[in-house]
Amino acid sequence: MKFVAFERKLQGTGASRRLRISGKVPGIVFGAGEPTMIELDHNALYFALKKEAFHSSILDMELNGQDSKVLLRAVQYHPFKPQVLHVDFQRVDNTTKITKKVPLHFIGEAESVAVKTDKCTVSHIVTELEITCVAVELPEFIEVDLSGLTKGHSVHVNDIKLPAGVKVVTHGKPNPVIATPVEPKVEEIVVAAAPAAAPAKGKGKGKK
Repeated sequence: MKFVAFERKLQGTGASRRLRISGKVPGIVFGAGEPTMIELDHNALYFALKKEAFHSSILDMELNGQDSKVLLRAVQYHPFKPQVLHVDFQRVDNTTKITKKVPLHFIGEAESVAVKTDKCTVSHIVTELEITCVAVELPEFIEVDLSGLTKGHSVHVNDIKLPAGVKVVTHGKPNPVIATPVEPKVEEIVVAAAPAAAPAKGKGKGKK
């Protein structure tokens, strides 16, 4: 994805406030040299941020007529307005090593034995993974095939086929669960017992 940024001359709280009033978003680009203060069109950025790829892929930034590769690093939103307040990007090249979270795309769930035959539902324990790789090898997403899922067996990190050069950061957990089948709940039908009939009067007693 490509976007256009403009160099920001004025800095400070007042300058940033005026930028936002004029429909711009202040930002910064760091890494591989001196940080550069930038500004972007708010509406264009706001709608770009709604796209998954803008968060998890290498972006082409045009600045002063020159293109460079950058990665979105942080976004600050207004607490209750649909407004972007600030954005951070990192310059990357063919040798930049990065650590970043990428989304998981689950496929084959409906065709699995667990769902199709055993009527299980699938719980997605995590929907993104933190990975390390060279920036140019950053995948937009990681695909998780659930077509082989069976009742009683979960899919773990080690079951995922990762792109070349990509490693998962598990923070000490050896093989975390990614998705697991959940068996359907069996409803118990409780039948109320009929009350015992009261003994007939005089039954079992002799005549007077």
